[in-house]
Parts: sequence; C-alpha cells; structure tokens
Amino acid sequence: MSVLRIREILDSHHKDRFNTHTFTKSEIDYCEGKANPSIHYAGRFAAKEAIKKALLSSGIISNIPLCSIEVLPDKEGAPQVYFHTEQPLLQTCKVSISHTGEFAVAFALLEVS
Repeated sequence: MSVLRIREILDSHHKDRFNTHTFTKSEIDYCEGKANPSIHYAGRFAAKEAIKKALLSSGIISNIPLCSIEVLPDKEGAPQVYFHTEQPLLQTCKVSISHTGEFAVAFALLEVS
C-alpha cells in the first residue's frame, strides 16, 4: 500500500467518506494521535485488505466491509484483530504490519477450524 496514496486521500475532500467506510472510530483516533498518521492509516488499510482476502479465500464469508474489521495495538503495541459483524467470526486471526515512509505491507494468518 502506498503511503503517498493514503496521504492524498486523507488530504482530499474524500477523507470523511474513506474513513467512514474503512476505519473504526478507535482506529481513526489511534492514527490521528501519531506523528505521521498516513503511515498508520496505510498499515491498517493493508492489514484489513490482507484479513479480508484471507476470510474470503477460506470461504467463511462472502463479503465483509473493511470497517467491520478493526486492527488496534495491544499493550505491547502488537496489532490485534477484532471483528464487528452480525455473525461472530470465531476464527483466530493474526496480522503483522510493517511500514516505511513510502509503503505499508501486512500479512494475515487465519486459523480455520
């Protein structure tokens, strides 16, 4: 995910719509509290895309809005995944996020029972 592309969206009139459809209030608060919010938004966006693709490819769900997937740090700063869906997703999902000034990447691991 290009950090520049996310920064361009956040600096445009599309920011509110993008945030509403993509992030939870807690995620927005987290990213906005950082020195460089764009990097953290890009990391969370990459994580949500990786998680969504893992869920879709497993056949567990046919669709899930990005705003139903929440990625927040635990006490040590490691990303934790929370699902806000009508039907609970009982699977374990782990995600790793890495970013530089230019790009953010994420890897999701979904345990399917």
